[in-house]
Amino acid sequence: MANTGKTIATLLIGAAVGAAVGYVLATDKDKRQENMDRFKDRFNGIKDRFSKKNADLEEEIYNA
Repeated sequence: MANTGKTIATLLIGAAVGAAVGYVLATDKDKRQENMDRFKDRFNGIKDRFSKKNADLEEEIYNA
């Protein structure tokens, strides 16, 4: 049952990424660059949050 949930989540993530890439490629050059910059900023923000949570988790594990 757990594999079904992972499969569905993977499909939904893939669909979202595909839709975002399609949207970016369908726009004109100026708008595309603006969208790419916005996507990069959001992705970097998410990456930073996960990195911080990972560092906090590692600290808890090593200090336990």
